[in-house]
Amino acid sequence: MTRGHTVGVIGAGMAGLACARELAAKGFDVTVFDKGRGLGGRTATRRAEPNLRFDHGAQFFTVADPLFREVTDDWLARGVVAEWIGRIVRLENKTVIDSSRQPRYVGMPGMSAMAVDLAVGLCVRTATQITAVTHSAVGWTIVTEANETVGPFDTLVVTLPAPQTAGLLGSHHFGAVASNVKMTACWTVMAAFESRVELPWEGAFVHDSPLAWVARNSSKPGRAREANCWVLQASPEWSAAHLEASADRVSKDLFEAFAAVVAGPMPSHRYVVAHRWRYGQCSEPDERRMLFDPKMGLAVCGDWLAGGRVEGAFLAGIKAADAIREHRDQELRDS
Repeated sequence: MTRGHTVGVIGAGMAGLACARELAAKGFDVTVFDKGRGLGGRTATRRAEPNLRFDHGAQFFTVADPLFREVTDDWLARGVVAEWIGRIVRLENKTVIDSSRQPRYVGMPGMSAMAVDLAVGLCVRTATQITAVTHSAVGWTIVTEANETVGPFDTLVVTLPAPQTAGLLGSHHFGAVASNVKMTACWTVMAAFESRVELPWEGAFVHDSPLAWVARNSSKPGRAREANCWVLQASPEWSAAHLEASADRVSKDLFEAFAAVVAGPMPSHRYVVAHRWRYGQCSEPDERRMLFDPKMGLAVCGDWLAGGRVEGAFLAGIKAADAIREHRDQELRDS
């Protein structure tokens, strides 16, 4: 078995799955691990009660890169994603300003749909918390929370948020790089109302408020419009200041902030829950897209290395896969 043939990927978000899919298509033996029960990382969908669906992480994605345009066009053709044509605005001192009219896309019927599609045919182990990785002459070994040892793998790909990457890689210099990256939290409230919240727009970037973003989630294509679902996301500053607050306290405070945005009567809600993304955003993302150590067979990628967007995470995964493939091919030529 040639070096670089077996690959362990930690993290089943966009970067990890894009990398894994690209490598699997080139003949690599790939296994993906994720601590969550579902796929997608922060391209996440929460389901509750009949018809209630919330995109409580990434809200939509845009496209600029030609490669990602090809992938998005394929998703559009197959119904994996659709364009969200709702009116998106900016709210500044209660003044409504229309945002740019660039196309915005969402997964169907939730943001996790892209990850589910990327994972088709891959070996993915969910609900598997990785506690340690070790490197030896035979490759990388992964240790799970259940004290299971998996491997060895010729190449390891780590796609976790920067603080978790730093903790996992320890003394490796990529761990030091990740430890210098600052990621901010994001509190998100998901709410379903008894009737429609009357506003002349579907999503808003909010300024001068505890909130940074609010969206009528049920206005997105593929969602039940009668569900009256909303997603409220707090600003990084407010989230950091209330990092350890209770979910009930956060829900109450962000509801009050939303009421100020609505500036009128609000219908009663029938469902509300708060979720904290401890590593929600990267305040100063590294723009290298990925890091690769060919001697140790280690790649690191993720949205914190790619501008913090869905497109960036996808392209970071592809770039990591390209580096691994090119190195393996060079080894084969040299052997």
